[in-house]
Amino acid sequence: MSETSKKVATAARLASDRKRFLAELAGTFVVVVLATGSVVIDARLGGSTLGTPFAAICPAIAVALMVYAFGKISMAHFNPAVTLGFLITGHIVPRQFPVYFAAEIIGALLASAFVAFAIGTEANLGANAPDYSFPLPLIIAVEVLATALLMAIIYAVVYTKGLKGFSGVAIGGMVGLDILFLSFVSGASMNPARSLAPALLSGFVADLWLYWTATFAGAAMVAMIARKKFR
Repeated sequence: MSETSKKVATAARLASDRKRFLAELAGTFVVVVLATGSVVIDARLGGSTLGTPFAAICPAIAVALMVYAFGKISMAHFNPAVTLGFLITGHIVPRQFPVYFAAEIIGALLASAFVAFAIGTEANLGANAPDYSFPLPLIIAVEVLATALLMAIIYAVVYTKGLKGFSGVAIGGMVGLDILFLSFVSGASMNPARSLAPALLSGFVADLWLYWTATFAGAAMVAMIARKKFR
């Protein structure tokens, strides 16, 4: 390859990475605003007016819309655990991992700052929290399960080439169902960035270890199964 060709190829990669970065940043921002903002709004209303269904439907809608908006640009990760899964299965190359990771973390932090400014600071900015009345091994297992179910649906979409146009509905729906049925045990984050941002900005960081271990574990487990089955 000539020097000119190398420069052209490098410029094309950088342009593609910029598009992915901006898509992931914007998508993560919207997802985290709705995911955490819904919790803050519910807390402002007393914590029982809207409840878990509201906290489930808002991020479900956000994820669905962002998948349709940015899926063809970045594959619509919006989640470092999903990015790890796609790295394992080869859907992204190692050099792209920091692009996705940085975009998702920055997008989430900007989202929590926006929530604090525009919505409120109740409920620790919507930070995830498990219910420690349940045994700790169960809490960890439920968070792993929630993330694994999400990752499985994402691979179903990928390997069916969009699930006949229902990609956003399927992925967003899984997010909503996980929150609706599993959040009362583990908090059902499924997303390390969604957990990190409100925790850091509110100072409520005691439970971050859970969401930065179980989520990656759940996604990685499904990714390794998918790599073995479809490769």
